[in-house]
Amino acid sequence: MRKPLVWLGAASIIIVLVISFAFMIKKVTVSAAGTALTDNGWNAYFSEPLVTDSITAGYIYVTDQHGKKVQAEMELSKDGQSVQVNGLQPGKYTLHLDDRAVNSKFFKSLNLDKLEFTVYDSIESISSAKDLKAYFETIRDMQTRTRDGGLRERFALSDSAESAKAEGGAADYSSTNIQVEGVDESDFVKTNGDYIYAISDGTAVEIVDIRDSSKMKLVSTVKMEEYHYASQLFLHGDLLIVLGDKYEPYSEKKVATDMIMPVNGMSTVSIYSVKNPENPELIREIGIEGHLSNARKANNILYLVTTMHPHYWAMDEIEGETLRPVILDSNGEEEKSYLEFEDIAILPGSMEASYTVISAIDLDSAETGMLETKGFLGSSSQMYMTKDSLYLTAMKYEMEKNKGGREMMIWNPGKASTGFFKFNLDGTKVVFYSSAEFKGTILNQFSMDEYNGNFRVVMTEGNMWDDKNPSKNHLFILNDGMQLVGSVEGLAEGERIYSARFMGDKAYMVTFRETDPLFVIDVADPTKPEVLGELKIPGFSNYLHPLDENHLIGFGYETSSRKNPSGGEPIITTEGMKISLFDVTDFNNPKEKFTEVIGGQGTYSSLQYDHKALFEHRARNLFGFPVSIYEKSNKEFALDYKGSGALVYEITPDKGIVLKGDLIKAKAPNEEYEMWETQIQRLIYSGDTIYTIASREINSYDMNNYKKTDSLKLR
Repeated sequence: MRKPLVWLGAASIIIVLVISFAFMIKKVTVSAAGTALTDNGWNAYFSEPLVTDSITAGYIYVTDQHGKKVQAEMELSKDGQSVQVNGLQPGKYTLHLDDRAVNSKFFKSLNLDKLEFTVYDSIESISSAKDLKAYFETIRDMQTRTRDGGLRERFALSDSAESAKAEGGAADYSSTNIQVEGVDESDFVKTNGDYIYAISDGTAVEIVDIRDSSKMKLVSTVKMEEYHYASQLFLHGDLLIVLGDKYEPYSEKKVATDMIMPVNGMSTVSIYSVKNPENPELIREIGIEGHLSNARKANNILYLVTTMHPHYWAMDEIEGETLRPVILDSNGEEEKSYLEFEDIAILPGSMEASYTVISAIDLDSAETGMLETKGFLGSSSQMYMTKDSLYLTAMKYEMEKNKGGREMMIWNPGKASTGFFKFNLDGTKVVFYSSAEFKGTILNQFSMDEYNGNFRVVMTEGNMWDDKNPSKNHLFILNDGMQLVGSVEGLAEGERIYSARFMGDKAYMVTFRETDPLFVIDVADPTKPEVLGELKIPGFSNYLHPLDENHLIGFGYETSSRKNPSGGEPIITTEGMKISLFDVTDFNNPKEKFTEVIGGQGTYSSLQYDHKALFEHRARNLFGFPVSIYEKSNKEFALDYKGSGALVYEITPDKGIVLKGDLIKAKAPNEEYEMWETQIQRLIYSGDTIYTIASREINSYDMNNYKKTDSLKLR
């Protein structure tokens, strides 16, 4: 009886060892899109580097749909964590993976041994409800595999010197601060010099007569319906375009299928005739299911980009066609309809369970013109647009593992890549043209630019706080076909980009960790971009604005450095708001010529995150912005509120930064923070008058002496 017990004990030990060994094996995850274009190639990403000879040794290879090996052009990235496959004709393929590709160290294995993908010659339209449902079923299956240790891919949901000129040129009134000349951007305040159009609390648009600045008059109010909220405005001649969101509350009376798939969120375009501002007339209303991402107006065409997330998890209970976005148009034969299948395509490299919808309408025939709408499967985030091209970005995040070894989707910009999608514009026709993808993330729209047919972009790769794999910053230049032609890589290791601006054949980039390096990069030769100069100063700029071809204005923060009591890097803290005037006449030796520091720690302006908050009067060299002033308190970790309002400066290369208008209202007794109803959001001008706009009031000031001339309460 003893011998069987011994064998039983030995077997138990072996089982325990096998199980323990299995848990010790580190799973290397693979992520990739299911589609690609022939011109762009296809990429697969790995959570751990592959061995350098993985391709030549045959540890990874590609077969066609018949299982036959193909002679693909395969290239392993420098860090070994991605493989690019080029030279494939349109068709279905499989990437085969062997554990030996990652077994340079013990206890590593891939989480799968093959990966299927399809190469297209051009982006493909969805032809039927069956195809659309199949797309979302694939995504659902991928996400199921993720929970079981498989793969998952996810995208994030949420210039030139001439571009600084005001749209409208010689008009003696404000326009929104834009990035590209001739491409207007939406904002919640607009003016035509005679009237101010301002959104109040999202529930109404107030129309104010400012023809007599000393007697401003509220002439009409455009009220939003219940569950309808205004967010952005455009003016186009006698048209007021109100962009917003409309929500449909759930109703207990709805049938089960409607409860599963309700149309409960729409991006709206309400077009009003304001020939008579005292009596605005609604002439057309458009709705696109989803939420508004971006909007532009160029060549008399309004372009909208919206994002829609269908309830694909419930598609087994719903008809496949209801996975399409709903379009509403008061001018249509059918007021409510689904986006046509022929108008839906898959963005290359995308396997995201959402739509990016691009809509366009000619405002010169706003009442009767056709609404052009295209849906692209895959989400987008940032947008850059010229008169002829529209660029969208989408971020893709890699998998992380928790301490228990289980895969989790963690928002980690340090391990992300960004896709760039280019669309050609021809009136209301929006046609996908090409795409590209690079490791890293972009900051905002000012990280991108188009010049002489080339697309330029600056990016941060990695995490600035990861000492083992520090961040680095790159500039990439792509040709008209979105193919890389030149780059500058590896700038400012351990820092990230805080602001950027392109001005013709020069690029300016601010990075930060302890000091503020301003890089001046020559991009005149797209194939050989070169860093010309670098300036290191305390503080950093969140926003760069061209003053002239030899000077830049930086708006950001002053910083201070103190010794770290625990050792290591010094502790950096932000202080007051900082304005810097940079002289880049000598590109090899940029200088901070003048500075101005406003308030103390805690002081902030909406300009530091929203370029539309900048007031500019070019003829008078005036620049202004809203600001809230704080100072350090005697109490530890506390700040003292001092007041809020706006400041206006004259900024010139000779005189520097000179305060002209102090529109700060000091705090009242016992007032601990700014009041949102009266906190200034925008400054605009018409003639010799500056107007400050808050949620509940508008004030006017004489621009010659900055004395208040009138005040108007809104609602």
